[in-house]
Amino acid sequence: MSNYLITIIGPTAIGKTSLSIALAQHFGCEIISCDSRQFYKEMKIGTAVPSDDELATATHHFIQNKSIFENYSVGDFEQEAIAKLDELFTKNNIQIMVGGSGLYVDAVLKGFDDFPDIDASVREQINSDFDAFGIDYLQKKLQELDVDYFNTISNENPQTLQNPQRMKRFVEVCIGTGKPYSSFLNQKKNKRNFTPIIIGLEAEREVMYDRINQRVDIMMNEGLLEEAKNLYPNKHLNALQTVGYRELFDYFDGTTSLDFAIEEIKKNTRRFAKRQLTWFKRTENVVWFDYLTDRNEIIDSIERNNK
Repeated sequence: MSNYLITIIGPTAIGKTSLSIALAQHFGCEIISCDSRQFYKEMKIGTAVPSDDELATATHHFIQNKSIFENYSVGDFEQEAIAKLDELFTKNNIQIMVGGSGLYVDAVLKGFDDFPDIDASVREQINSDFDAFGIDYLQKKLQELDVDYFNTISNENPQTLQNPQRMKRFVEVCIGTGKPYSSFLNQKKNKRNFTPIIIGLEAEREVMYDRINQRVDIMMNEGLLEEAKNLYPNKHLNALQTVGYRELFDYFDGTTSLDFAIEEIKKNTRRFAKRQLTWFKRTENVVWFDYLTDRNEIIDSIERNNK
């Protein structure tokens, strides 16, 4: 019997969690989360982790299963998620994956690109140069060695340019292989033992932005300020270089007011949602639904088109 992985994608705050739970209940299956921010147990409020009631309603995997002090890459997630799916498919030939991290979705659905081993001395030199010259060095180096990929990141996911771990890796591959990082992308991927069924949720832009603004207000009411304050001493960690925390760290630094920080969270989250949509709209074979579509209509579509 064929295996099917129902994958729910869409921008933040669009209702992916509630749909995934409804589908898990209908199909009697479990949920793989591929939200790269929800992996970390110290970041609950600011990453909109499903509530305790939601987690109790359906079995979830990869929710708060890592610490911000651990190094955890998309390649690590791919290996662990595929192993977990292999296990889950022995119980039910339908499983669900949900999340807004496009790179992590692609890693599971299509496989991660295969990069050659890089000499350790290259990594050591890049680390040394980064310590001396900062993130600007990595940005200029990537622009010099792989301008196409630099431009792609700048247009579609500019936050990545501020991520030292990711930027070090891009430059490391360029220098270590003598080839652009982008030349290793979109290679022939690993075969999967499932057929993906991809469901996208969307809304009018103003509706989407209003939902984001409301979610940020709810997070603040639920204690995001205190959560960020507890994490502030570790603000240098890669896991914390993300919307919702970075803006509050600026407030704790004394460079902004609290009201300004909150408005920045809303603005940056709206920008993040726009980038998510740009990424997901390039994904092939997605069946898109308005976020208010009745769950039974979505279930009927899945069953009708995948008999």
